[in-house]
Amino acid sequence: MRKDIILDGLQKTTYMKDDMEGKIAVKEEVNIDSHIKHNKELLNMNDGYSKSRDLKRVASIPTIALSVWANEYNGDSNWFALPPEVQKKILKQKLNSSEFRYFKTAEGKL
Repeated sequence: MRKDIILDGLQKTTYMKDDMEGKIAVKEEVNIDSHIKHNKELLNMNDGYSKSRDLKRVASIPTIALSVWANEYNGDSNWFALPPEVQKKILKQKLNSSEFRYFKTAEGKL
């Protein structure tokens, strides 16, 4: 089995080729610790509203999480291929759960 590893910032991608079976596997790993730390800082900073109160900061979600959520929904990790109403439903469900509270950057429910 041959492995190629590519490191790109916080992301590590491992490509594994099995010549015997003629298969290729891809494994992606992302260290989101700094992302979560920044989100916690934003969560404690203020209420998330802009000065004009027209806009509100809600969440910052690592793209790997979006891929996982899309895969859970339909078996395909392409988040952007999901219809907007499905994306909205998934975001509302996930961000309103306590499991993903550290993706939120301001208090409140969606």
